[in-house]
Amino acid sequence: QVQLVESGGGLVQAGGSLRVSCAASGRTFSRYDMGWFRQAPGKEREFVAAISGSGGTTNYADSVKGRFTISRDNVKNTVYLQMNSLKPEDTAVYYCGARQFLGISVSNYIRPSDYNYWGQGTQVTVSS
Repeated sequence: QVQLVESGGGLVQAGGSLRVSCAASGRTFSRYDMGWFRQAPGKEREFVAAISGSGGTTNYADSVKGRFTISRDNVKNTVYLQMNSLKPEDTAVYYCGARQFLGISVSNYIRPSDYNYWGQGTQVTVSS
């Protein structure tokens, strides 16, 4: 079992930056692939970025490539999403998800149903 707690959301102006964090419980954090998803009002939860347990493989949605960076610290049991050049359309609740590594590249896991554990989410609002 993994418990996830997101933090770091807030209000930022368009063009600004924000870093959200996701702290995980447990002693086997490095065995889990981690993903960031977001959900805007009235829309489905969508994939943002993912990172393998070792941190060696990352994957991004086209809408955030070049602006967002996912990273992790396996000593601190935390995954981060650094968001730069934010746009109003990035406004959403951001969720982190975890799935146990089963030998398949994290690049394949871009659906919410691919992840077994979820945090409660953190609100990110980008004003124009």
